[in-house]
Amino acid sequence: MHQEKIQEVIQEVKKIVVGQDKMVNRLLIGLFTNGHILLEGVPGLAKTLTVNTLSQVLHLDFKRIQFTPDLLPSDLVGTMIYNQLNANFEVKKGPIFSNIILADEVNRSPAKVQSALLEAMQEKQVTIGETTFTLDKPFLVLATQNPVDQEGTYPLPEAQVDRFMMKVNIDYPSKSDELEVMRRMTNAHFSSEVNPILNKEDIFAIRNAINEVQIAEALENYIIELVFSTRFPEKYGMQEEAKYIQFGASPRASINLNLAAKATAFMEGRDYVLPEDIKAIAEDVLNHRIILNYEAEADNVSTRDLIHKILDKIPLNKVAGVR
Repeated sequence: MHQEKIQEVIQEVKKIVVGQDKMVNRLLIGLFTNGHILLEGVPGLAKTLTVNTLSQVLHLDFKRIQFTPDLLPSDLVGTMIYNQLNANFEVKKGPIFSNIILADEVNRSPAKVQSALLEAMQEKQVTIGETTFTLDKPFLVLATQNPVDQEGTYPLPEAQVDRFMMKVNIDYPSKSDELEVMRRMTNAHFSSEVNPILNKEDIFAIRNAINEVQIAEALENYIIELVFSTRFPEKYGMQEEAKYIQFGASPRASINLNLAAKATAFMEGRDYVLPEDIKAIAEDVLNHRIILNYEAEADNVSTRDLIHKILDKIPLNKVAGVR
């Protein structure tokens, strides 16, 4: 039943968004596992459109915040305002008080605003004046950033990027997909309306179902091996790769690999995790948690390259026999 509704959600989003199946999948994984997602790609790849469309398919409050250099933390979380009629201060809540937040071009805002957002992501609460407010559930931040134009941007510190469950790199569409996009967007009669499919109760029920998905101890150990190989690559026979890694993945990587693998298995209609589920989402969970040094940049080595080598070095057949 839940899988059928998830497929309905995907089909509704596809009415508007073409050729971004991976992005939609990762956004749903974040929604169903209470994880925040960072989308990175050049302009025009439907990042904002996909998040906006997904929010319409869900019975959830949605706010889009355009991050700019002059944005203040109070513009995000809210502030105290003076009510002259009552002669007292009142709380004016900011757009952070929604279920889904689209933080558009999050790297264009100063560090104070980024910190306010990331604190809300981690603590699930906001303090305005002397009052602390708990954010509504579910609370999901979907942030976008442009990797090309670096002028006037404030890159997110590595420690703060780690709070995102996944960092998803968005690629250009194929020729056939772009042809379909062009035809839709140049049709004056194209309808951008979608039908709501899921509500809060459905989302919480899906979360409970994902929590029941079984993951074998061998696969739990496989996740640990993957993460530890990013910290101590020499111990895994990766001397060549070791010279490029400054810091390996944090314990959040282990947690999120486990959660994302369970969600992937559930969305595939299974109540148990396969090694392929872990491998499928490893790149998106690990790519912003492995910090490379200047030598990697000089040799044009990316985190994606290293993750693929790690997956090759720690093969799935080490957990053979797991159903």
